[in-house]
Amino acid sequence: MNEIQAIEAAHMKEGRDNFKIGDTVKVHFRIIEGKNERIQVYEGLVIAFKNARLGKTFTVRKNSYGVGVERIFPLHSPRIAKIEMVRPGKVRRAKLYYIRDKIGKAAKIKELIIKKKVKPKAETETSQE
Repeated sequence: MNEIQAIEAAHMKEGRDNFKIGDTVKVHFRIIEGKNERIQVYEGLVIAFKNARLGKTFTVRKNSYGVGVERIFPLHSPRIAKIEMVRPGKVRRAKLYYIRDKIGKAAKIKELIIKKKVKPKAETETSQE
């Protein structure tokens, strides 16, 4: 079992788990067409995570010309150049399959507002003197 874990650890990519369900992300995916290689950006809402460790996948849904399109990406794939978080979402579910039935404004997810830590006034006044 330790040998399998060692092999999986070598293939796992670091820093790709900085997003969660409900976030809007841009996935930069390498596409190879013959001898040419290009990066295609796929932007959408993360509606599900499946599996664990090396085989972990996530599903991204977007509307393309009025038609809902979903794509499943392997999280630790070498073809993914990078994953950018566009907008954090505030959800209370592990799987957002109910979004498939929603249309228009009803399909929106609330934005998660992250508060910044503010230093107390007493500390800032004493440091200036």
